[in-house]
Amino acid sequence: MLALRKTTAGFGLEALEVPEPPAPGPGEVRVRVEAVGICGSDVHAYEWTDGYGHMVPYLPLTMGHEFAGRVDAAGDGVGLAIGARVAVHPALYRGSGANAWPGDARIGAERLTMGLTADGGFARFVTIPAGNALPLPDAVDAELGALVEPLAVAAEAVLVGEVRLGDTVLVLGPGTIGQGLALMARAAGAGRVLVAGRADAPRFDVLRQLGFADCIDIADAPLADQVLAATGGKPVDVVLEATGHPPSITDALPVLKRAGVLVVAGIHAAPLSLPLTAFVRNRHQLRASHGSERSTWGRVMALLERDPEGFRPMITHRLPLARGLEGFELSRQRAASKVILLP
Repeated sequence: MLALRKTTAGFGLEALEVPEPPAPGPGEVRVRVEAVGICGSDVHAYEWTDGYGHMVPYLPLTMGHEFAGRVDAAGDGVGLAIGARVAVHPALYRGSGANAWPGDARIGAERLTMGLTADGGFARFVTIPAGNALPLPDAVDAELGALVEPLAVAAEAVLVGEVRLGDTVLVLGPGTIGQGLALMARAAGAGRVLVAGRADAPRFDVLRQLGFADCIDIADAPLADQVLAATGGKPVDVVLEATGHPPSITDALPVLKRAGVLVVAGIHAAPLSLPLTAFVRNRHQLRASHGSERSTWGRVMALLERDPEGFRPMITHRLPLARGLEGFELSRQRAASKVILLP
């Protein structure tokens, strides 16, 4: 079968023919992948930017951690039916050589991520623990199922930020996670959501299709000037970051209210220089969010089931897996917002 593989610690991926995975053992299923998204993290690993060296001990591997499909085969003790439609949670916990559902409190358990430190979904088939295969609602098709993972990451960050009814929220970064942050902040009751980016017209277009009119291009003027002009001089209640660019955090602090929360969800290749005196005097709260819990996936799938077409504008390109490297270049050059590959 064709797979997109990271084989060396350097730029690029390889499209290679590899054997199909073995039949599932007890407690496992084999998933026929029907849709898999190219994530910003995938692009960074493709480019081999700082922050992805943790992958080296696990290379070579098949990438892809945003995917959905159907159960193709099941091992003993599995309750999922053959043909069941599922989204796949990419987090694996291994303790004493066994796989366990994320959240299983095992001393010394090793955390792996499909597509980054274990084989993932840029292939036709993948064998996984049955607990990582979450049934999709009938109204949620495979390509929307591939959005569950990034939307759950965004929802987790919104929960960490404690977005409340009527809040004004500033999202930093208009990419897929930023779009998810905006959507989940709105679902949490935010009264207004502003999204900032730099010279990123394709993603701003997606945000407008999703119903977000307050798109701020910091190529036009400084972030603080534009945010305060939009809010009538009032600071925002919560900032949610998904840029991977540390200066965006310090640029946003001046528009955050006293005791306001800033959640960092991006992966950063450089350290943060923080103006601590102002940070302390304003009692700003800096928090981090990474990954997502199973309970959050349930919430996200309920939102998708309620209004599936409200999320579909996030997907701008659909390509066969054989054109996957083209999809990576589209994403890398920001000519696409979300690329879905179809194995």
